Amino acid sequence: MLSGLFGPALAGLLAAVAVGSFLIPMLRRLKAGQVISLDAPERHRTKGGTPTMGGWIIVIGGLIPAWLYPHPGGVGALLFAVTLVTVTFALIGFLDDFLIIRRGKNLGLRAREKLALQFIAAIAFSGWWAVTEQSFLSPDVDREAGPARIALAAFHVLILVGLSNAVNLTDGLDGLAAGVSLPVWVTLALLATFGPAVQRGGDYGVAAACAAFAGATVGYLWYNAHPAQVFMGDTGSLAIGGGLAAAAILIRAEWLLLLAASVHLAEAASVTLQVISFKTTGKRIFRMSPLHHHFELTQVPETRIVARFSIVSAACGLLALALALRNG
Repeated sequence: MLSGLFGPALAGLLAAVAVGSFLIPMLRRLKAGQVISLDAPERHRTKGGTPTMGGWIIVIGGLIPAWLYPHPGGVGALLFAVTLVTVTFALIGFLDDFLIIRRGKNLGLRAREKLALQFIAAIAFSGWWAVTEQSFLSPDVDREAGPARIALAAFHVLILVGLSNAVNLTDGLDGLAAGVSLPVWVTLALLATFGPAVQRGGDYGVAAACAAFAGATVGYLWYNAHPAQVFMGDTGSLAIGGGLAAAAILIRAEWLLLLAASVHLAEAASVTLQVISFKTTGKRIFRMSPLHHHFELTQVPETRIVARFSIVSAACGLLALALALRNG
């Protein structure tokens, strides 16, 4: 079954490169350039005007092989669910990106508006899964009942909303969000194939989708590696976070996801800690948050930050796999 992941991954890579080859020139013609936040480090000013909304390279590049690449059982419900959540969160991000470009300043959706749309999408998915999960489990696997089931569904909502925003906060350097997310996609593809957390012998649809999005992420990095030709925008970051969370939920690997996505969570935690510290003590823990900006301001080169964060993410993914196999 492992060999069946290489096809979708390679197809995703090639599809993403192909999509990027016409999408980036189109974004330039439409003047869909990135508006740099005034809070960003000074060196980021030179990146203004770089085409954004490049997250469609990953989304479209992953969807094509996930749906069209031959695999057992055709397009199943779980594959459909992963891709639907990914596209839904991409559309939320696209709306935010579109408004920023249209207004010509870093003012897209209001925070509460964006969160509301994310929660609506997350609640819809989690509610569907709470009702239908039993039909996908082996007969000898008991499903949580009553209050425990409600609590689990609420946990799933938090994972979906939390991780999508965590990936969004990670997206601040050329190649960073994609480089950190790539090992997580690979980890989930392997967990969907072999992970004991699946408890139903694996699901090739989820595995193939994760492999396809992993390949598409590599294809996106072809254009996003420093110096970036395109940025993913909220279109890509929200899609990645939502897709990763949905895949992990469907294969019952939620806790392993939190380990594999530790770098994303650390980026989000750095923002939370910075805000709490400043509001309670008037002092900052980091020179700037998210965490990657702190290292930027200590004069660590951008490419080195990206490389090291990606390596740590890969190590976290390997640890998650090791724990899954050990417990299996």
